[in-house]
Amino acid sequence: MHETTTLLIEVGALLFLLGLLGRLGRRIGLSPIPLYLLAGLAFGHGGVLPLAASEEFFAVGAEIGVILLLVMLGLEYSAGELVGNLRSAAPAGLIDGVLNALPGAAFAFLLGWDWVAAIVLGGITWVSSSGVIAKVLADLGRLGNRETPVILSVLVIEDLAMALYLPLLTAVLAGSGLLGGGIALGVAVGAVVLVLVVAIRYGHLISTALSAKDPEALLLGVLGLTLLIAGLAAKLQVSAAVGAFLVGIALSGPVAHHATEMLSPLRDLFAAVFFVFFGLVTDPRDIPPVLLPALALAVVTMGTKTITGYLAARRVGIAEPGRWRAGLALVPRGEFSIVIAGLAVAAGSVEPKLAALATAYVLITVVTGPMLARLPDFAWFKVWLRQRAVRQRAKALASTD
Repeated sequence: MHETTTLLIEVGALLFLLGLLGRLGRRIGLSPIPLYLLAGLAFGHGGVLPLAASEEFFAVGAEIGVILLLVMLGLEYSAGELVGNLRSAAPAGLIDGVLNALPGAAFAFLLGWDWVAAIVLGGITWVSSSGVIAKVLADLGRLGNRETPVILSVLVIEDLAMALYLPLLTAVLAGSGLLGGGIALGVAVGAVVLVLVVAIRYGHLISTALSAKDPEALLLGVLGLTLLIAGLAAKLQVSAAVGAFLVGIALSGPVAHHATEMLSPLRDLFAAVFFVFFGLVTDPRDIPPVLLPALALAVVTMGTKTITGYLAARRVGIAEPGRWRAGLALVPRGEFSIVIAGLAVAAGSVEPKLAALATAYVLITVVTGPMLARLPDFAWFKVWLRQRAVRQRAKALASTD
């Protein structure tokens, strides 16, 4: 009974604090994500007042938060739009992998680490945080923007790539060899194809089974189905985020509309829990020794990720402001990067400093990412874009003379 009481006090106090921080962030025009992270750091391992009793609650809540963020994104789009966007974004996905995985791998070699650490760090710098980006897009009111499908396509390609990368990485870390890695890859590919086929071909049957006229049944049905598919996807070594996203894609019509309205408050609650938990499990004392290398790596890969989004948006004809919004929105790394670092540390076969470096790197990108995403909304940035457009037109006219 005492433990339950302590849990209620810790969770209640922290959620109340998050409410105040969220209101403060919006009043000063700042995304609440960095404030949630700093709250987690203050009350986590090595913080000013560690909260031990509620850590398990926040761990489960964080998992649910990512799943809800992704299912809500999926509800914004149809299966046809997903397939079309994936086809058009395939070259951008390739550019994304080259521009963002190679710097991480090269950085590992510069630090004198081995090829296994290079593979791990390449994965950490490659994949953006779907959870953070989904929250930023919702906070900034950009879910309906023209560049948002481009951003989502890059994220989905990354998540699908992670469904192949993680089993291979696990096999490499375990020393399973070529055969073990091939088997893991085969299972992952089969699972991804199965989930895609079910979502695209039979999504209308799922929508029919869930009535939009009964709010309680609809809420329980959509939430239960999302958690079930996400859990099964994770069991099959496929990203739980991919499973949740595809559930959202599968739902359509009035069911999708009403599900969006009912899940929005839950998404906001558990998304905040996700960001707090990230801070809770980070010991601030581990960060200073690796801060400079992490900062250098973050600066390089924030630039390459911005280039990725910019090129992807330009390729489909998005105007200049939308290209910058797409590029800067993709900056944050998060849940996958931490998962990759966790796998490496658990295996015990990589450089011990890698976990601290990954944590500092992710914190830098997660704190600065939401701030950078707001740059295209500032008046001075819009003036700079107009001046840039004028210079480009003048240069083009001069070249034709």
